[in-house]
Amino acid sequence: MSNRDYYEVLGVGRNASDDEIKAAFRKLARQYHPDVSKEEHAEEKFKEINEAYGVLSDSDKRARYDRFGKEGLGGMGGGYRDYSADFSDIFEEILGGFGGFGFSSGRRQPRNSPRRGRDLQMQVTLTFEEAVFGVEKEIEFQRDETCSRCNGSGAEPGTTPVRCSTCNGQGEVRQVRQTFLGQMVQTATCPTCNGRGETISSPCKTCRGTGLERKNVKKKVQIPAGVDVGTQIRLNNEGGPGVFGGPSGSLFLVVDVKPHQFFKRRDLDILLNLDINVAQAALGAEVTIPTMEGEDKLKIPAGTQSGKIFHVKGKGVPHVRNKHQRGDEIVIVNVAIPTKLTKEQRELFDKLAESLGTTVKPQEKGFLDWLNEAFGG
Repeated sequence: MSNRDYYEVLGVGRNASDDEIKAAFRKLARQYHPDVSKEEHAEEKFKEINEAYGVLSDSDKRARYDRFGKEGLGGMGGGYRDYSADFSDIFEEILGGFGGFGFSSGRRQPRNSPRRGRDLQMQVTLTFEEAVFGVEKEIEFQRDETCSRCNGSGAEPGTTPVRCSTCNGQGEVRQVRQTFLGQMVQTATCPTCNGRGETISSPCKTCRGTGLERKNVKKKVQIPAGVDVGTQIRLNNEGGPGVFGGPSGSLFLVVDVKPHQFFKRRDLDILLNLDINVAQAALGAEVTIPTMEGEDKLKIPAGTQSGKIFHVKGKGVPHVRNKHQRGDEIVIVNVAIPTKLTKEQRELFDKLAESLGTTVKPQEKGFLDWLNEAFGG
């Protein structure tokens, strides 16, 4: 996978339209295609261009790339693949097969060759606890499946498709044109069979000749412990069906996590803001705190100041790929100042104020210092 930004590779802005991306790809493909370019490293540059276009021309992949970068693509990156298989519509126009110019039509694959099915994506929403500890979740989604009535042939039972007489079963037709560059052979999808290589006289009543029917699918999936908002879980062979015998696509689950009443998450650590009263802060106390496993005891030393950080080891989030690694629960103490006092409490505070005196002095440690201590700055 290329290390360069895909928009930079194609020379377009991040707000570029689909037409602008396609135009940029056409221009660069003409320049660096290894069959025509004599520039050094043309093949490597062409692969990089091909990879970038493979992501930015796909709306789902582009959305993930814009949000999460290349890591968000998982195994769905552009990657280098045979241009004639995946970008044939463009290369028929760019290259097509120029007679006398060294473009080989033998490298092209037929349009009805096996192709991988579409990848699907859905969101799965978890509670905070489910994201931390993992859960078996039942999901429900829709996908195309092979038609149960015609077994994918597209023809009504009792009839069979016949080879297309226009393209002779190839799924494509060729037109020869004479240009100022020489003879050009342009290949296009067969208009009679739409690339299938077969024609159907009696379409299946269920799928209307497509060979596919839309179905609701319920499936139980195991969500691993430690996932977070934006985590993608790939389920192989759960996407759209392959074309012409190709493999099925994948289903990508994109995780969303509901907020917790008390806890917040920072990487593998769980943050808890804890209010203690003035007496507990001054005299010290042992308090009960919530954790993901239930409750635990935390010792507050005498003289604890607001903003003091306590680490409860091993009470955070497990690493999604290393179950032996787990974060901490970070408790941030806030000394709560009462806003309403009883008569007895006010008398006690008056006596305390008198004994402490009225002298004030600047703090040696400011707010930014507390912030750095809390977040490891």
